[in-house]
Amino acid sequence: MPLKPTQQVERIQTGIRLEKRLVKVLKALAEHRDMTLGDLVEGIVLHAFEGKSPFSADTITVIDSLRKIYGLDLSAADSHALADRKGE
Repeated sequence: MPLKPTQQVERIQTGIRLEKRLVKVLKALAEHRDMTLGDLVEGIVLHAFEGKSPFSADTITVIDSLRKIYGLDLSAADSHALADRKGE
């Protein structure tokens, strides 16, 4: 299957707040895949917008290991039930 030609896009800097351990796992996964954190997040979001899984079974295994390393015990069920610690 031929690759699509590279599309030129305009990227912007954004200031989003994410859970600390989640960021650690994402950064480690981006490093493992030899890509930037921004490229990883773009890929995840574009797959999610189409209802597709962004990760292969092998990558899920890597993510599970990284979650253990960084103590990330949150799940999708927690996504709308997170609150900042007091004073943050």
